[in-house]
Amino acid sequence: MTVMTNPSAQRGSAAEAPGDGLFAALDLGTNNCRLLIARRREEPGISPGSTQTGIDVVDAFSRIVRLGEGLVATGALSEEAQERTLSALAVCAAKIRRHRPRALRVVATEACRRASNGQAFLARVAQEIGLEMETIDPAEEALLALAGCAALLRPHKPYAVVFDIGGGSTELIWLEQRPGQAPIVHAWTSMPLGVVNLAEAEEPDLPTPKAYERMRARVEQFLDGFTASPTIQAAVARGDVQMLGASGTVTTLAGIHLDLPRYDRSKVDGITLNFSDLAAVSLKVRTMEEEVRHAHPCIGRARSDLVVAGCAILDALCARWPVGSLRIADRGVREGILLGLMGVPAPTLVNEGSYS
Repeated sequence: MTVMTNPSAQRGSAAEAPGDGLFAALDLGTNNCRLLIARRREEPGISPGSTQTGIDVVDAFSRIVRLGEGLVATGALSEEAQERTLSALAVCAAKIRRHRPRALRVVATEACRRASNGQAFLARVAQEIGLEMETIDPAEEALLALAGCAALLRPHKPYAVVFDIGGGSTELIWLEQRPGQAPIVHAWTSMPLGVVNLAEAEEPDLPTPKAYERMRARVEQFLDGFTASPTIQAAVARGDVQMLGASGTVTTLAGIHLDLPRYDRSKVDGITLNFSDLAAVSLKVRTMEEEVRHAHPCIGRARSDLVVAGCAILDALCARWPVGSLRIADRGVREGILLGLMGVPAPTLVNEGSYS
């Protein structure tokens, strides 16, 4: 893990004092560029009288950059996608310089892992923007996503399926909760299927019903290889499993279900939706006219095709493990990074292998 302290030294005076108690995390994915700058906050824990570490956000930035656009076809990051991403990263770098956090971690995920020119792009980021980025592997991405949303796990269910639908991959985790311990990960997988590469593979047929079923079938094939499934199914049958989902897909569907006039994180993060509600809003989204999806305040033009692909992934997950409800997390890798910088113990990975 690379942790940078006093990042203002990259550009500007190294003698400037770092921001008082501030930490920063930047997550560059296949679709989004996201930054959080925050302070540590102690808040009530699950057990009576206990506390846990929370996050007070001081500044944030999120932009859809579609860095992985065209990656499936060419194997490389396009010049247009790089320029869009560099523009977003320049905004992030300016915020980091202004706040001067005491510690900073900047990571890249699936697009830079897979692209033939991924490392060359990160070298360009360092030279032109002044941000030293690291590419994390799928296991660390999964654990960071879990760490970021673990506070939303309900204590009365001993097991959980946790997922994070990304642009180029979907992280899936099977874990156990034990009192007084960080979550114990028994199995995980990183499916090389996300909203960007699934949507691009079905253009120009998306969002026809046939294209939708093809996307869902591809996800189901990968789920067949998740060898923890028999264990999960037995626990689901006993009623011992909860499901927690993080991603733009689930937060978007939650916003649509709530009929929000504009997306509002405070109304979405932590809510629980029944599978029947999820199925209804998924059907509503994929049968919308294209211009209606473009104009919807919780979707927008940049996410219009991607949310349909996300629905296919979500539908496959809910069908495979019918626990009946999903808790929605508008948090993930960035929050996991921040908690790590703040010294919060990370989830434990019992099984070192990825099931795929």
